[in-house]
Amino acid sequence: MEEAKHAEALTEEISTGRGLLALSPIAVFLLLYVVVSVIIGDFYKMPLSIAFIIASMWALLLMPKMKIMDRIEIFSSGPANTNILYMIWIFILAGAFSALAKGVGAIDATVNLTLSALPPAYIIPGLFVVTCFISMSIGTSVGTIVALTPFAVQLAQTTGGSVPYFAAVVLGGSFFGDNLSFISDTTVAATRSLKVKMNDKFKTNLWIALPAAVVVLGVYVALGVAAPAQHFAVHSGGNWWLVIPYLIVIVTAMCGINVLIVLTLGIISCIVIALLNASQAGLIDMCTMMGEGIQGMSDLIIVTLLAAGLLEVINYNGGIKYLIQVLTRHISGSRGAQAVIALLVSLTNVCTANNTIAIITVGSISRHIATRFHVDPRKAASLLDTCSCIVQCIIPYGAQSLMAAGLAHVSPVAFLPYLYYSWALAAMVVLSIVFNFPQKVSSSPAS
Repeated sequence: MEEAKHAEALTEEISTGRGLLALSPIAVFLLLYVVVSVIIGDFYKMPLSIAFIIASMWALLLMPKMKIMDRIEIFSSGPANTNILYMIWIFILAGAFSALAKGVGAIDATVNLTLSALPPAYIIPGLFVVTCFISMSIGTSVGTIVALTPFAVQLAQTTGGSVPYFAAVVLGGSFFGDNLSFISDTTVAATRSLKVKMNDKFKTNLWIALPAAVVVLGVYVALGVAAPAQHFAVHSGGNWWLVIPYLIVIVTAMCGINVLIVLTLGIISCIVIALLNASQAGLIDMCTMMGEGIQGMSDLIIVTLLAAGLLEVINYNGGIKYLIQVLTRHISGSRGAQAVIALLVSLTNVCTANNTIAIITVGSISRHIATRFHVDPRKAASLLDTCSCIVQCIIPYGAQSLMAAGLAHVSPVAFLPYLYYSWALAAMVVLSIVFNFPQKVSSSPAS
């Protein structure tokens, strides 16, 4: 009964003028960012925060009949969402841990251990495989990014590689597990929305995600082999015990422990090891490091709050409802229905910057479309999950991109040319719709 009401609310008729006006703040944000970047000649110099402030001011002007305080309350309800605040707590602890781990030598020790174990040509492929494995194990892209981005950044700096490139490997690979893992919130949301078993969705999804991952791994191997030999120093010595904080973070994350607890354990282990070693920094020095790390995440936190407020206003004004209304108006055939499901969740994700929320928002209407046009619900669930993960990875204001950018100290736009896995996954989605595969996937026995 509640699902029927939800579906009815989503399909409530919204005029074209009202719908386009509701969505216009996103156009203002994108046009402002692109136009200014073109004029400057550098896509990395335009601050996202300024673009969001201007777009947010425009969004608030679109509600002239409301008192200013009422508009501000609606805008503020976005950042006040518990999911947004939870992400901010993660950002704060991640900044503290990243700075502390680097300051006491934990990241350097981990990088040296990796360089001593892998040939130069296989560093990037190895990083991608490890990222896919960890994200698959813990079911969260955020946890994977928190654990591996500082390591990837230091690895790039040590080997003379591109920091955005190395960080993008982690960012792209982290969504492999976010998309496929049985314990991922996107998997849970997609399977519940379409009422299919996780095993069935996984087997269907594998036909799309695995070929993309294999192709990208092959590209990384080819690029590594073709690259000129790099010479870098691997510092040997008795400092391998500095790897312990990093191992604690990775192992506890793979055990499914809450990421806030994981980061807290990493911080505590860094402090303990540094205090046990008289040559390491003192307690006050470590507090300074953590403070600087937290301050380094301030831009990331500000952009997250502004984006959440802007997207809340867009949702309140009916922007998402209008998208659903337009896209579901002219559907013909199974392939058309699949394309609409993919576009629905993708564009909703652009407007919410949260892949799980996007899936939940369009889940009921997607199930209705799948039933009416004879789309296998397992394929529909796979499209919901996969497309939301693709968009979440490539939008520069998504939590994961902002997290990686904050830890790598680069613009989130810098990742776009290097997100090979996301682009390959998008190509596989298109192919799966055009050629309508997989057509036969065995169902799990009823429980």
